[in-house]
Amino acid sequence: MYKKILFLIVFSCAYIYPAQPQSDKARGMFVSFNAGPRVPIGVFSDRSNMGIGFNLSLDYTDNEYLPFFLFGKVGYEQFPGSQDFYQSSDYTHYSTNFVPFTLGARYYFAPILENFVIIMPCIEVGGNLAIYQTLHQYKLSSGIPSYNEDGTKFGYEVGVGVSMFLAEIMASYHYYPEHQFLSVDMRLRLPLYISL
Repeated sequence: MYKKILFLIVFSCAYIYPAQPQSDKARGMFVSFNAGPRVPIGVFSDRSNMGIGFNLSLDYTDNEYLPFFLFGKVGYEQFPGSQDFYQSSDYTHYSTNFVPFTLGARYYFAPILENFVIIMPCIEVGGNLAIYQTLHQYKLSSGIPSYNEDGTKFGYEVGVGVSMFLAEIMASYHYYPEHQFLSVDMRLRLPLYISL
């Protein structure tokens, strides 16, 4: 499996490192850009509509020592309030924003397609620390003062996807207390450093 991943790295980055022979060892650092929709579930969906999010991550691998990629990422998630929630409450505006910081690992399985392009299933898990802000804005007639709720939450995420290595689609479940959501991200990965 590592030889196939190594071949993909060498093939996709040949313009950076031409004439490098294939090896059983590969070490590299990559930057990834991710964006996609966010769908609240559970109690969170009672107040919020589908949102959007994006993140930037740094990935590292050294297949001599690790059978997986390590990653760290920072993102931004935004969820507007639900119209049904406004109609059934004294709210005129409700929105939640997250800035999550994540550390995790990603594992690539053997390719399921190798004819014209290599496509590999992958899974990832990560732990999160998120800074969040929720705006609570009420109708003037309610007599309730509006306010911003700020704080931090610890959580985790679990994702599955398919990868062509430089491009991936990843579906993930994100858990924070009282704030759970699903995400589907399109990911573009670029090499920063590769050593064979």
